[in-house]
Amino acid sequence: MGIVNVTPDSFSDGGRLTSVEAAVAHGLRLVEQGADILDIGGESTRPGAEPVPEAGEIARVVPVIEGLRARWPGPISIDTMKPAVARAAFAAGATMWNDVTALGFAPDSPATAADLGCEVVLMHMRGEPRTMQADPQYGDVVAEVADWLVARAEAAMAAGVGRDRIWLDPGIGFGKTAAHNLALTAQLDRLAATGFPVLYGASRKRVIQTIAPTATDPGDRLGGSLALALEAARRGAAILRVHDVRETVQALAVQAALAGLEIAT
Repeated sequence: MGIVNVTPDSFSDGGRLTSVEAAVAHGLRLVEQGADILDIGGESTRPGAEPVPEAGEIARVVPVIEGLRARWPGPISIDTMKPAVARAAFAAGATMWNDVTALGFAPDSPATAADLGCEVVLMHMRGEPRTMQADPQYGDVVAEVADWLVARAEAAMAAGVGRDRIWLDPGIGFGKTAAHNLALTAQLDRLAATGFPVLYGASRKRVIQTIAPTATDPGDRLGGSLALALEAARRGAAILRVHDVRETVQALAVQAALAGLEIAT
């Protein structure tokens, strides 16, 4: 899953795609590099981020989705917590709803997902973007995240969302310390064992800087991003949400070749 942020304030690439044309061109470039899905976001959810009005978010994402759909037939995900934005995105051609609140932002979110008949990504977040990094604490972070996500999946299914359309995302960096993020990555197979497919996204995130302190700029975290992505894939992630598609595809190809050799021997 290649990331296309049309925001002025996302932690890594905010403000870089300043026009619809630039965003569409970037998305198509990610497809050429090997992206199977494009994830379009119009509201930053980085720590401390301020909310974006519904109309403003729609104005950002809809033209980009329309532009991509006119030139590419593949899956397009809308990264939003707002049901009205999801509806507008689907009318423009989106096919997947990636929700950082796991359909918990609005009372009608689960019913909207059911009505759209879409695949939906349910992500774990403790708190909200403005406050989520204020001393997050867990007992067993993996068990608590898995249990919470399964409960959200059950709520979605109760509203009419098909089980086969639900993905779970542990929410790396969303209300978690570096230790929590590493535990979730190293034990991602426990989340995969719930029976729901797992989406994993740690691309360029701050957890990498905690391990490699010189990586203060998100753009300098490619090595760490690849290491986390490969471990997540090894532990059962079915979708990797990344900024650096070409490099991730290459790393996964080498990992698969090595795994093939291990099986052969």
